[in-house]
Amino acid sequence: MLKNRAVLPRLDYLLSFEVAAELESFSAAANELNVSETAVSRKIRLLELHYQCALFVRGHRSVRLTDMGRKLLNGVSPALESLARVSEDMCNDLEKSSVRLAATNSVASLWIMPRLAKFHAANCNITISLVSSDRDAECLSDDFELIILRGDGQWPGFEARELFGETVFPVCAPGYLENHLTFGGPEDFLNHSLIEVSNNHTEWLNWKTWLAHKGANPEKVRHSTFVNTYPLAIQAAVDGLGVALGWGHLVDRHLQAGTLVRPLGAEHVRTKSGYYLLRRQGAKAHAESDVVANWLLQESAGRTRYRQSV
Repeated sequence: MLKNRAVLPRLDYLLSFEVAAELESFSAAANELNVSETAVSRKIRLLELHYQCALFVRGHRSVRLTDMGRKLLNGVSPALESLARVSEDMCNDLEKSSVRLAATNSVASLWIMPRLAKFHAANCNITISLVSSDRDAECLSDDFELIILRGDGQWPGFEARELFGETVFPVCAPGYLENHLTFGGPEDFLNHSLIEVSNNHTEWLNWKTWLAHKGANPEKVRHSTFVNTYPLAIQAAVDGLGVALGWGHLVDRHLQAGTLVRPLGAEHVRTKSGYYLLRRQGAKAHAESDVVANWLLQESAGRTRYRQSV
């Protein structure tokens, strides 16, 4: 442990000194450091006060080192280079603790993001590099260590752990419900403003398929708002634009906060699909990846449970 810390000046003084010495100009040093020339001049003056000697001979447009300044530069330059190398190595080590996670837009935005701050607070040495996409092929690329996708649990070449099933029900803003007190059953949705997601996943439930499950005539569906991602549909519902289909677990936070309500109460459709955490079979063990995977599974274990059927 360093015993004589009092003899050391501030690091930013030494940085300004080294740059000014190499460039032989306070003005050029200011440009290099992206600070004012006054700031550079002040730090070097404080450094000279610390050592009680002049480090530069000031000229009109340039400066040059004194003998004591040269002595200090000879010691400071290698020390700063050594510190920079150590810092770079540490940053590289931290990069190795970055876990690459891909998830659908809905899961990334509505389920993972609200939980990230708590994870980072408990795991400051691990960075989650999160990418959201509704293109399965993109998520399943070699770029990612962990993947969350919707499906039946069968992905060749991957180990799959279920995070939660697929339970779907109508949701809307409390204000919308107050102004439209005509929700007696699924047929009543044909008279409401329905928010729909347009995407290439035809197997996902939409208003026509959801209402067909409930025995309503899907051909009478009247949409009011189309969006291209599910998080936008939920935001549209929160903003009172109409009624959206809510996926259990993805909208739980809004239901708990009261920004969304279920106008049909417990009425829902439960499918055989679910959302799964995938890891490539035979992938090299990675401690940080295990931490993130275990965290996701623990978050799943604490979820609200929905009944299998109405």
